[in-house]
Amino acid sequence: MENDGAAAEAAEAAVAGEEHCGPLSSVAEIEGLLGYTFRDPSLLTEALTHGSHPDRPSYQRLEFVGDAVLGLAFTKFLYFSDPSLGSGKLTVLRSANLSTEKLARVAVRHQLYRYLRRHSTALDQLVVEFTDSVMAEREEEIGELSYGGSNNKARKVLADMVESIAAAVYIDCNFDLELVWKIFRVIMEPIITMENMNEHPVTILYEFYQKQKQGKRPEFEYSTDGLLHTANAVVDGVVIGTGVSPQKRIAKLNAARDALQKMSEMEADLSSI
Repeated sequence: MENDGAAAEAAEAAVAGEEHCGPLSSVAEIEGLLGYTFRDPSLLTEALTHGSHPDRPSYQRLEFVGDAVLGLAFTKFLYFSDPSLGSGKLTVLRSANLSTEKLARVAVRHQLYRYLRRHSTALDQLVVEFTDSVMAEREEEIGELSYGGSNNKARKVLADMVESIAAAVYIDCNFDLELVWKIFRVIMEPIITMENMNEHPVTILYEFYQKQKQGKRPEFEYSTDGLLHTANAVVDGVVIGTGVSPQKRIAKLNAARDALQKMSEMEADLSSI
């Protein structure tokens, strides 16, 4: 119960503050987080303005640019960091690192929402709930609590903030993609790579489908035969991965790994056609 209370307090703190800090203080604090000083601070103010706020423009145009900027920056990073990666693995890694879920968690980690200029108590509550679920997760249950919930609006707004800030930096630094990535590689840690992919296969599987498959979510179905548990990862009634283990949780992890391996192979086959 104490942990639940601490998580709730942390979640509320993560969304508090907008009414107490004006655009100038928000800009200064975000600049400190980024380690970058804006030549045109109005770009960052725009990136921190939600559509519910009376001041315009909102971040919508910047979010559009930021989505492309982060996609290109991360793709370039992947391409040159490991020449052995095939197109299938490149696709899986890009999706896992740039999904709405992943970017929303980046925003939660850095408490970005508290700097968002908005007038929506309903949105505040949704973000508190999402933040609370993220902070309450235990490592072995990653993917269970906040993945697959109905709180998509909070995820989208939080992810949009990250993309909008990236676009603001990109435009302000005269379209220097290398500088943008230097800044955001740190902000987006931990980066999911082939080396650590097997540590969190369920998370990566959810994020791949969220980014690449129109938001579809894999479900896990279980059966037991004696001392062995079998887990099937299922999407639209089709089994995409299977895992077996004496431990139910490990069977689930193995099913997710199997699904990721098959998807990587499928993406590679499609790219060779």
